[in-house]
Amino acid sequence: MRRLAAILAADVAGYSRLMSADEEGTLRTLESCRRAISELVSEHAGRIFGGAGDSVIAEFSSSVQAVRAAVAIQRALSRHNADLPDDKKMEFRIGVNVGDLIVEGDNLFGDGVNIAARLEGVADPGGICISDVVRDQIEGKLNFPLMSLGKRSLKNISRPVSVYAVDWRLQHPAATGVLGGDLSLPDKPSIAVLPFSNMSGDPEQEYFADGITEDIITALSHHRWFFVIARNSTFVYKARAVDVKQVARELGVRYILEGSVRRAGQRVRITGQLIEAETGNHLWAERFDRDMADIFAIQDEITQSVVGAIEPEMLLIEGRRAFRKPVTNLDAFDCCMRAMGHFSQITPANQDQAVVLLRQAISLDPALAQAHMALARTLNSRIWHGWTRDIANEASEAHAAAARSVALDDRDPYCHYALCWTSLVMRMHAQALAEAQRSIDLNPNFALGFLSLGLVRVYIGHFREALDALLRCLRLNPNDPQAGAFFSFVGLAHYHQENYEEAGHYGQLAIRTRPHYLGLRILLASLGQLGRIEEARPLLHDLIARPADPQQLFDVTTPYLETKYRKHLADGLRRAGVTSLQ
Repeated sequence: MRRLAAILAADVAGYSRLMSADEEGTLRTLESCRRAISELVSEHAGRIFGGAGDSVIAEFSSSVQAVRAAVAIQRALSRHNADLPDDKKMEFRIGVNVGDLIVEGDNLFGDGVNIAARLEGVADPGGICISDVVRDQIEGKLNFPLMSLGKRSLKNISRPVSVYAVDWRLQHPAATGVLGGDLSLPDKPSIAVLPFSNMSGDPEQEYFADGITEDIITALSHHRWFFVIARNSTFVYKARAVDVKQVARELGVRYILEGSVRRAGQRVRITGQLIEAETGNHLWAERFDRDMADIFAIQDEITQSVVGAIEPEMLLIEGRRAFRKPVTNLDAFDCCMRAMGHFSQITPANQDQAVVLLRQAISLDPALAQAHMALARTLNSRIWHGWTRDIANEASEAHAAAARSVALDDRDPYCHYALCWTSLVMRMHAQALAEAQRSIDLNPNFALGFLSLGLVRVYIGHFREALDALLRCLRLNPNDPQAGAFFSFVGLAHYHQENYEEAGHYGQLAIRTRPHYLGLRILLASLGQLGRIEEARPLLHDLIARPADPQQLFDVTTPYLETKYRKHLADGLRRAGVTSLQ
């Protein structure tokens, strides 16, 4: 039996050297890489059918999908490698070819497989090489730049093969305009989902419309080859008459999805329309009238309709539900949605109310992962804002809740995000880093995942790498009215590189709308190091006017792997006039 298939072959550059230096560590890293590769092959409708030692061989029915998978693999592994020492980095070489193959059981044989393996050997460490046949099949379908390497005589292949290298590197986030100027359009379909209007005539149902919007954003963002703006950046347009073209320019996207929600008892009506911003053309519009029990099916239908309208091929690989376990208790789910409405207000009273509602949701449905995750996030938020007097107990409860959410739903990136933050507070740095990376592996559009990755990198001392992650977060979430935490960590990464002017600049941005604790802290430390004591003096009261004990709050929110960085931060604060912290 024969069939036509695209073949991806990969192996590790310098594997023998890595093994001779550290067998156990290399095998652990290889296992982590294999897991990422396996998941990405599966996500792109492929199948791994071979591999020994450090090699992987997979088949795809489409050359487009094979190259997309190769790019996704290199991008994911590059992100993981950024946190490893140079002598521990594991770089794969990938070759992709398409050919008519012999099928024997689960295995494939023939020149198509052999050429892919030889192309892998031509690729640079961390590189991708494809044959001219693959190049012809992806032309006009993918935007990755290709560089001709000429004709190559490959071992045991009877004819020369034209070889092309694929440039898979991501654009530097600063080049997208995120730090100033107009935002450039990403190199893949980009979309923003505006808050769906509450048409119920009942202000109490506002949380429900917001929850529907957020779930649709989450479902869309799981499509790896889309670029999806984060919820907080689109919700600034809530209850406003907007010009779709202007919104698209401000967010740097090509498409806008908007709609409305009407809920009456156990019936719900949801409308949606997808607009191409530049032309104003409506690409898709639909109305759904269903029972509340079908709410998730409606969200999935909207998501699939949007994907189908923008890029029909996506439906070939994204027919599954978006990584969500079914909700068994709608009352608990309703409590959880109400709680997140309070959580997003970012005030002590609202977060207190969110905790009450989330504990109620957990009592109604102990298996609802989202409730445990949201409780962990809320408790953690109270700690970092300095809004709790019981830091130690809340930190412990938050970590337990986050761990429980991951145990209940390992495919939800928000659960891993929550566990990242709480692990960091508990000084579990390796777990925090792994959870941040895992959240992005699950959802490459997850702005909060990039925030948490940047956060962890700051506290383990990887400051330049932290800036890359934090700026990618800002591009995915360019308009967040609560971006104080983002800017404060950008400032902290600059501060520890002794770039105090830049650190102070981002500290100013962090407190632009309110006296955010982390923003005040980095601004004061930067001013202290710059000797600008008069500018610092008016800010001192806002820093220490917190319910929490100042020293305990400082201890919890400076979870550095090395104490020298904490001392560096304390030194700047001391120079600014904060003498009570150490």
